[in-house]
Formats: sequence, C-alpha cells, structure tokens
Amino acid sequence: QYSPDNVAGADGDIDPTEITFPGCFCHTSSCVVHMCSCLCCGENYNSLCLRPTEEEEEYARPVFECNAMCHCGESCPNRVVQRGLQFRLEVFKTEKKGWGLRTLEFITKGRFVCEYAGEVLGFNEACRRIQAQTSKDSNYIIAVREHLHNGEIMETFVDPAYIGNVGRFLNHSCEPNLFMVPVRVDSMVPRLALFAATDISAGEELSFDYSGRFHNLAVTGREQKSLEEDNRLRKPCYCGSRTCASFLPWDSSLFSTP
Repeated sequence: QYSPDNVAGADGDIDPTEITFPGCFCHTSSCVVHMCSCLCCGENYNSLCLRPTEEEEEYARPVFECNAMCHCGESCPNRVVQRGLQFRLEVFKTEKKGWGLRTLEFITKGRFVCEYAGEVLGFNEACRRIQAQTSKDSNYIIAVREHLHNGEIMETFVDPAYIGNVGRFLNHSCEPNLFMVPVRVDSMVPRLALFAATDISAGEELSFDYSGRFHNLAVTGREQKSLEEDNRLRKPCYCGSRTCASFLPWDSSLFSTP
C-alpha cells in the first residue's frame, strides 16, 4: 500500500502524524536564524539544499523544519522535506539486486530526493517481524539510532514492507549517492530524509548506505572486524563499487541471540 508519509505501525505505540511541536511566531515569509525558534540549531537549508557540514563533523546536526503550527507561510525556505518529492523518479528492475530506483533528471548535491517512509514500529514489534523472517525474505526494516546530548539513545524503527513509498526500492551501495538525515517537522518522530551526497545524473540509480554512516564515511577497522564475525548470517552485496565490502550491512540487535 503506497503512502508518501510515515504511518502508525501495527503495535500503534507511535503516531507519527501527531503534532506536538509548538510553532514559531515569525510573521515573515522567510524565517531567519536567531529570530525563529525552529532554527535554534542554525540554518538548515540554502536554496533548497541541505546546508553543508564542516569536514571535521562526524555526526549530522539536528534538523527541525517549520511545522503546521508555525505562523510563517508555506513558502518559508525552512520547509523542504515536508513538501515531498520534487524530482521524477523511476522504479526499475536491476540485473542482480531486484527492484531499484533511479532518477529521470539531474539532481544537485545537497537536494532532498525522497523519504524512507513506512510503518513506525516500537522495538518489540520490530523484533517480532525481524525474527519471523526467513532467509528468503527481504528485510525493509531500518533502525535509526540518534545519540542525545545526555548520553541516551533515541531509536526509530521504520518498516515499508506493507505500507511505504518509493524509498523502499532504494538499494544499498558501499559508495552511495544519497545519505540519510533524520528531519523533524511536527514531532520528535523523525522523517528519514535522503539527500544527494553528490551531483547525480539523469538515469543514474539512487542508493544509500544501509548502515547509515553519516557523510558516507569509510568503515573503520573495528567495525570491519565486527562485521566479519557475522558474515555467515549476512547477505552478499552486488553494488559493484570499488570499495564494496562484499556483504550488506548487518545489525544483530533486532535478532534473537542463538
């Protein structure tokens, strides 16, 4: 079932459509830093492109867009992900990877491309679905972990297997042209937004790193050792990139321990 936005999962613990953020009181069409409460972490976008991060930054900055309660207009430049798809994309059959997604037009680096939307699940339901899968089943569940300033970790589980959008057709690549950033609009439930990591040509397949590495940074030695220990449970990677790790990223946290 197609849905452009996240929906509440079968467990019903989280309603991603609920509006819990207060709006800003800007009365201009363009919200500005230091004047807008939604921009307390700094400017998010520049000409529709995600503001570039400094080279030394290893983590994504929090992104809060203006929301339904804000006094600014729909043309506010701090409204990007919520506007949805702006590019013509095509689902197509790949040679080895099943279905894939490609763009039919040029995409500039930094532009929002699409969202990875589906059912927002609680931890227990995500575990139940993962553990019910067989080796032949495709796993669409993505686990996003955000490290908060107080040391806590906020987890979001999205499953587009039954209800989702075009993001479910994105394949993994060890050298992807997209990267994922959690973007918040109406509540603390993030939208998993995918932005162009580089200029992307028309006809090019779109991909992201399933491990969620920010800036698409290379795998560290410690991560590689951990991954090698789990190779027997992992699926082969067919991305064909020069730095291909041979296997798809693996996260054992949702699987029961043998």
